[in-house]
Amino acid sequence: MKFVTGASKQPTVWQDLAGGGLNNRPVTVHGAVHALRDMGGVAFLTLRLARGTVQCVCPPDLLPEDLCEECCVELSGSLRAEPRAPGGVEIAVEEIAVLSRPAAPMPVPLSKRRLGLHLDTGLPLRPAVLRHERARAVFKLQEGLARSFRDYLTGEGFTEIHTPKIVHAGAEGGSNIFKLDYFGKKAYLAQSPQFYKQTMVGVYERVFEIGPVFRAEKHATPRHLNEYTGLDLEMGYIHSFYDVIEVETGYLQYAMALLAKEYAQELALLGVDLPSADKIPCLRFDEAKRLAAERYGYRIRDPYDLEPEEEAHIGRYAKEEYGSDFVFVTHYPSKKRPFYAMDDPDDPRYTLSFDLLFRGLEVTTGGQRVHDYASQVAKMEARGMDPADFESYLMIHKHGMPPHGGLGVGLERLTMQLCGLDNIRYASLFPRDRTRLEP
Repeated sequence: MKFVTGASKQPTVWQDLAGGGLNNRPVTVHGAVHALRDMGGVAFLTLRLARGTVQCVCPPDLLPEDLCEECCVELSGSLRAEPRAPGGVEIAVEEIAVLSRPAAPMPVPLSKRRLGLHLDTGLPLRPAVLRHERARAVFKLQEGLARSFRDYLTGEGFTEIHTPKIVHAGAEGGSNIFKLDYFGKKAYLAQSPQFYKQTMVGVYERVFEIGPVFRAEKHATPRHLNEYTGLDLEMGYIHSFYDVIEVETGYLQYAMALLAKEYAQELALLGVDLPSADKIPCLRFDEAKRLAAERYGYRIRDPYDLEPEEEAHIGRYAKEEYGSDFVFVTHYPSKKRPFYAMDDPDDPRYTLSFDLLFRGLEVTTGGQRVHDYASQVAKMEARGMDPADFESYLMIHKHGMPPHGGLGVGLERLTMQLCGLDNIRYASLFPRDRTRLEP
């Protein structure tokens, strides 16, 4: 009979090695051979760990036969300081065991600082490309952004929820919704957790979710995906939509501080300049359009929405005028916002809503929602919608809801802008667009 306790010590990880506390002490580590150089009298082996790499020095006679890159190994030796090595330490190997060998060489040179692959070449090779240090760093920073969202909101009294992704109606309306056969019934992939997170405001007051979002848009741009990860929150008993803006600002401040503290290795590798979120300007939609057009000398073509070029101009204006990489654009026109967006009582042509632009790209959409039953039904009918199709959603309004609002952040867009990537597909582990279902 054997019992397990869950208390077994895990092998030493990168944080332990780089911290220096194990210098001149025996260590045992495992990882993949990232690079191998036999210099005759000594061999240098770069071991890729779960995070980072470590240089290992090995007498040639200790090297197993046919050792090559991407062999998975476990080695033991003495950790010592070496300023010239990555991380300032190296392992003097005393024993090495091969756990597995690759059946074929890597299709890309992982040991190179940059792969230099065209996107269309790299995406089919994604399982291999993701092992490269720069690719790995992007997704560690993405981890930090998602982790910060969860940690910050939990600390602010939010409850994490998990909502269905197979739904009977689209939250955003329109045609950009994936249809599927659900045991003979018509169903859809969720465009947003909007209906459900509003529902849960009536349960917990403050809720959030991190989950997939699906958009059936036939686009082919560097900023769109057909499946992305949404950071969503909804909160009740608000005094205005600026309460929601304040929460997002707090999240960004928390996230940037966490990245600076715990992800310095990845920030340095990618050369990321962390933005400040200490004070973010807010500009009304019409004002932002006018100021940017006047500053940069172009004509406003669409008075009801922001074109990508306008987002870039407004982001540039915020940087030049206020020194901010972020800018909130508020009071979007009602005709460009969904039916659940609350109209501005002072001017119903506009809504109590906002977008957050980060370095000239929209990464967040949010605002205050309609909470009154009669008002929500009237707005649906004014748009030619049948309230009977939304009976379960309207139940929350019928039985009482507090003033509330929320937002959705596109995790991949936030990652892309933070890391200075030129295509959102680099910020998605396995991107899905209109042409890609693999890998």
